[in-house]
Amino acid sequence: MNVLALNPGSSTLKFALYRDAELVRRGVVEVTAGMGAAAAEVIASAGKVDAVGCRVVHGGSRFVTPVRVDDAVLDEIRALAALAPLHNPLAVEVLSEARRALPEAPIVAVFDTAFHQTLPAVASTYAVPHTLGLRRYGFHGISHGYIASRLRRPRLISCHLGNGASVCAIRDGKSVDTSMGLTPMEGLVMGTRSGDVDPGLLLYLLRRGMSVDDVDDLLNHQSGLLGLSGLSGDMRTLEKEGSELAMDVFAYRVAKYIGAYAAALEGLDAVAFTGGIGEHSSSMRRRICARLRFLGIVLDEARNAAVKGEEARISAGEAAVEVWVVPTDEEAEVARAARDLAG
Repeated sequence: MNVLALNPGSSTLKFALYRDAELVRRGVVEVTAGMGAAAAEVIASAGKVDAVGCRVVHGGSRFVTPVRVDDAVLDEIRALAALAPLHNPLAVEVLSEARRALPEAPIVAVFDTAFHQTLPAVASTYAVPHTLGLRRYGFHGISHGYIASRLRRPRLISCHLGNGASVCAIRDGKSVDTSMGLTPMEGLVMGTRSGDVDPGLLLYLLRRGMSVDDVDDLLNHQSGLLGLSGLSGDMRTLEKEGSELAMDVFAYRVAKYIGAYAAALEGLDAVAFTGGIGEHSSSMRRRICARLRFLGIVLDEARNAAVKGEEARISAGEAAVEVWVVPTDEEAEVARAARDLAG
């Protein structure tokens, strides 16, 4: 069975083609004429495709497992764009094009939120009136699930650090807490997203005359590392320019969440770094871990410096807690789910 995995981002479409469970080809297409056009390009170049899997960021409470896409499913994914306006519309474009181009093939949606359906009520509940129906969903679940499958430790913290960033507490392979919430804006400092802020900050800005759309744009597109540095949301640029405050705030927030999740797990066996920053920035891993020696986290500096995106243990041999770099593979997880559901 030839399975095509599609992973839409804000400006790129990642893809991977698998024959049964073996990778045939993978790549990235820069999106210039729309995500649907990028999907059409990938599908046309893929040859024979028996099934398609597509990463969808927000599945809400409705989608707790991968599903085959029909008109009703597509409408629900489109409606959930209210909670993930940067992401779900792009997935809708990809899914729509896949259905058009491959009308006989099963098209499967795989949801980032699904892995976090195991969150206990104490972690998923906001302290607002229950009648509002608002809860924490969590994101990057496909990535965190992949890390959990690679590192089978009883108490694991997975740190997906990239332009979007989140931390997940995993007990026996199941998500028990995660830093993103109702939307992908909660939690860590990200490339252009603010992460955690005082809710009163939003009210203050609105009362000063900013519109809802202006506040949305501010917190999603002008904040995070970009807002802190005034230069860029790209960690590589900030490391080159020496933007110490932005890098320190990023590291501090990650370390704070790791400490909190060590408490949530009642102990800690391993920490994994993944995502563009987590896999490739040895200096950021060092900044984060330097704050966590009290937990038994001690890096082997030579190992940490030597890792260039491959899977490797980077903690010191005598350290009580293992620290790993594990390159994520969301496309492999998407393909597996599509293959299982397509039969």
